[in-house]
Amino acid sequence: MIAIIDYGVGNLRSVEKAFEYIGCDTVITSDRKTILQADAVVLPGVGAFADAMENLGKADMIEVVKEVVSKNTPFLGICLGMQLLFDYSEEGGENVKGLGIFKGSIKQLPVDKGLKVPHIGWNLLKLKDNCPIFDGLPENPYVYFVHSYYLAADDRDIVKATADYGIEFDAAVGRGNVFAVQFHPEKSGEVGLSMLRNFVKVAGAKL
Repeated sequence: MIAIIDYGVGNLRSVEKAFEYIGCDTVITSDRKTILQADAVVLPGVGAFADAMENLGKADMIEVVKEVVSKNTPFLGICLGMQLLFDYSEEGGENVKGLGIFKGSIKQLPVDKGLKVPHIGWNLLKLKDNCPIFDGLPENPYVYFVHSYYLAADDRDIVKATADYGIEFDAAVGRGNVFAVQFHPEKSGEVGLSMLRNFVKVAGAKL
């Protein structure tokens, strides 16, 4: 069973539907016991970094996420759910503290490159390293992005894919049981569904 953490942000149902489409048992929940007993855990997210961290705190999910990671349960962060794993975000002009599971910061996409911000739409993903959730994918697949802020990871060894939008930015990271992507696999067609299937295989969950 895949637990999708409910902390009062949007996009939960679309992630649930994608897992259901590939035949995976899922639950949207903020119940600590359910999350800690799950085969794998997903942290989606859209919206503002500071609001999301506040919501995680109100839902008593900050320590739950850290415990999931520490006990080696397969974990997937999606979009804002990826950004929250890092030290801090510059969104809003302040350094808002994140979960600190990985070292790095979240910065605003440049607005002086003649490109629209937020970055919305399909973009090429440059795969950097062997990563289980990318098994069997084309060398440079297209995936769907919706974001105004990007990740600059301090530890380059965790970066598994990048993308370009005015600048090159980190689009996917992974280490041990933790995977995280800036794009939306649930909106990325068959490529995205393949990533979710790979994640389920890593988790050992039944399809």
